[in-house]
Amino acid sequence: MFNSVQEVKSYCQENHIKIIDFKISDLAGRWHHLSIPADRFSEKVMTDGIGFDGSSYGFMTIEKSDMVFIPDLSTAFVDPFCEVPTLSMIGNIYSLEKKIHRYQGDPRFIAEKAEKYMKETNIADQNIIGPEFEFYIFDSVSYENKPNHMEATVDSMQAGWNTNDMINNQGYKVGHKGGYHVALPHDITHNLRTDMCLLLEELGVPVKYHHHEVGGPGQVEIEVEFGTMKNMADKTLLLKYVVKNLAIERGKSATFMPKPIFGEAGSGMHVHMQLFKDGKPLFYDENGYSGLSQTALYFIGGLLKHSPALLAFTNPSTNSYKRLVPGYEAPVSICYATSNRSSVIRIPGYANRPENKRFEFRPSDATCNPYLAYSAMLMAGLDGIINKIDPVAEGFGPYDVNIYELDEEEKKKIKGLPKNLEEALEALKDDYDFLLQGGVFTKELIDTWIKTKFEKDHKKISIIPHPEEFAMYYDL
Repeated sequence: MFNSVQEVKSYCQENHIKIIDFKISDLAGRWHHLSIPADRFSEKVMTDGIGFDGSSYGFMTIEKSDMVFIPDLSTAFVDPFCEVPTLSMIGNIYSLEKKIHRYQGDPRFIAEKAEKYMKETNIADQNIIGPEFEFYIFDSVSYENKPNHMEATVDSMQAGWNTNDMINNQGYKVGHKGGYHVALPHDITHNLRTDMCLLLEELGVPVKYHHHEVGGPGQVEIEVEFGTMKNMADKTLLLKYVVKNLAIERGKSATFMPKPIFGEAGSGMHVHMQLFKDGKPLFYDENGYSGLSQTALYFIGGLLKHSPALLAFTNPSTNSYKRLVPGYEAPVSICYATSNRSSVIRIPGYANRPENKRFEFRPSDATCNPYLAYSAMLMAGLDGIINKIDPVAEGFGPYDVNIYELDEEEKKKIKGLPKNLEEALEALKDDYDFLLQGGVFTKELIDTWIKTKFEKDHKKISIIPHPEEFAMYYDL
C-alpha cells in the first residue's frame, strides 16, 4: 500500500488515523500486535525496529530473547475492528546477534526464501496457490479443564440437535452431515458470510465464493482467488482475523479447529497449486494424464513422497488427526487421482484450460502456520521436479476409484498418512533435507518445531484422561 514513511504519515493525516498497529506472526501462526500513536511513526522505526521478547513468540530462548520487528509498509490496511482509526501492517522479524539482520526462522522470511529458491532453480518464477477455508460458526462455546472436571460444549441454533428447543425455535434445522450448499432459511449465517467476504474484498483479499459446507451445525467455506505464495500466507492470517472478529461482532464464534464435533464433517484447508514461468503455466499438457504435464506429475511425486513429513507443518495440531479418518471426505491415503476426494492429491476435473490446470493438496488444515505450511509444500514439489520423482513408479497411483471401497489387498498397496501428530513429527525427523535446500528452512527451526509440538501439544494431550475413557473403563 505504501512505499515510504512519508506516504504513511501523509495518509494518516489525510484520513485522521490516530494509531498505527503492527501484527507479527508467532511460530504457531497466531498474530500478535503492538500499537503506537501515529505521530510516533518515523524513519527510526524502519531502521532500528521495535523491540519485543522473541521467547514469548516461540523463536528464542529466554536468555537471548531480544528481537525487533520492522513493518512491511506494503501490507498496510485500515483495521476495521478498532474503535479509534487505526492503520495496521505486518512486521518482519530481525535478530540482534552481532548486527541487526533478518531472523532466519521468521516464518514470513522462510516464505520469501522459498520463493527465492524456486526462482534460483530456474524451474519457475511464480508459485500460485489457492486455499479453501472451511470453518464452523457457533452461537456459543464453553470448555473447562480441571483435574476433577473436563467438558466442552458448543451450540448452533441450526443444528439438528436443537429440533426440540422450546425457545426461539422456528424449525428449519440442518441435519447430520446435511449442510452442503443448503439454502435459506436453513443457512442462517449466509448474511454474515456475505459481509465477511465484502470486507475481505475491501481489504484486498478477492473472494471466489462462499457457501455452507457439509457439517450441519454451522460448517461453512470461503474460497479466495489464487495468488502468489507469501502474499497468500499474509492473506490467510488476514482472512482468519476478519472471520473471527466479525463473527464476534455479530454475537457468533468462528473456529478453524479441524474437528470440533465428533461425528460431523471436519474442517480442512485444501490448497490448490500451480507453477508459472515467464507467464506460462507449467502444469498443462493436453496429452498427459488428466491434462497434466510431466513437471506437474513430478511435483505431485515430491508432495506425496514427503507427505508424512509435510503433515508436521500442514496439520500441526493433535486435533488435526481426528479429522484425518476414513469416511468424512478427508484424505488418508498417499495417492493421487482426478476428481477423487479420498486421495491426498486431487486433480479437479473441471479445470481444463492451460492457465487453470492444477491440483490440490487435501490433508492440510488452518491450524497451520501458513508461511511454513505453504513453503514446505513448495519445497516438496520442487524436490520432486529436481529429482524426477515419478508418482506412478513410486506406487502413488493414479487411483480413480473410491479408495475406501477397495478390497483389503488393494488397500494394503497404498501407504497411509500419519495417524497422529507424534507420527508426523517422527516422519519429519527422518525426512527434512528437502526443506533445507537453498537455506529456506533451518535445522534449528525444524528442531524447535518438533520439540515444541511434541512437548506442548502431543505429550500434553496424551497424558490427560478423556471423558469417554470413564465410559469405557470405569467399571473394569
